[in-house]
Amino acid sequence: EQIMEGKKGEKSRELGAYDVVQRRKIDAEITRRTVDFIEKQAKADKQFFAYVALTQPHLPTEPNPEFKGKTGNGDWADMLAEMDAHVGDILDSIDKAGVKDNTIVVFTSDNGPEYIRPWDGWAGPWRGQYFTALEGGIRVPFMIRWPNKIPAKRVSNEILHGVDMFATLATFGGAKVPTDRPFDSHDQSDFILGKSEKSAREGFPIWCADRLQAVKWRNWKLHFYRQDNMFDPPVKNPVPTIFNLYTDPREEKPTVDTWVVGPVLKIVGEYQESLKQSPLIPMGTPDPYKPGASL
Repeated sequence: EQIMEGKKGEKSRELGAYDVVQRRKIDAEITRRTVDFIEKQAKADKQFFAYVALTQPHLPTEPNPEFKGKTGNGDWADMLAEMDAHVGDILDSIDKAGVKDNTIVVFTSDNGPEYIRPWDGWAGPWRGQYFTALEGGIRVPFMIRWPNKIPAKRVSNEILHGVDMFATLATFGGAKVPTDRPFDSHDQSDFILGKSEKSAREGFPIWCADRLQAVKWRNWKLHFYRQDNMFDPPVKNPVPTIFNLYTDPREEKPTVDTWVVGPVLKIVGEYQESLKQSPLIPMGTPDPYKPGASL
């Protein structure tokens, strides 16, 4: 693969091969460019949006040579130290640019760890991994900073989905969400700002590849399929299994709380009803895709 650089209105160009040497250095380069961008925009008194997709901790978790051996606990720990340093550099650049109080910072991930040695991560007390519907595959850190707006040091176990950032950040930025298309995002601004102790959503359907594999509702999870790791094919359960994530965070002991099926099927029903108005876009559909166009 090639490392690409592109600017709006221009043709992207290749910078060189994305080999193992560059793999170790790529996050440092992403961070350097991010810091430069923030400094340039702030100096020009321009608003900015920076989406910083650090490659770590995706495999192979090869630390930058400057961090190799830094912790004494192997490549994985060295990589975490490196990632923390990069995030710190970005936060420092915001502070030094004098825009800290007017800049929203979100730190999160899109999935749990991969279990491919020697680069396998850890999902804490939860079971499962990337490409599964288990908590270890879908539960990720989420932190947000907006000084004097978002209460500091507030911790919550309420459900907030990654797609909720669309409507939430639109509200924070004074923008209006579109009304000519469906989207799954919930506005979580009141919850994040501390105006409400409750999230704007109680649950969500969980898709793995092309199947509805489970549904999460409050502190319960209902699995239609069993899949313990990313390498085993999913097997449909004869009867859906239900887990109470408070008493069984590893999803190992099915409960008999069959009353949970009611609210779960409500989520499924609402989702299936939405598909009548807006069918799923098949995997592999050419881009750009226009709703309503024949495929």
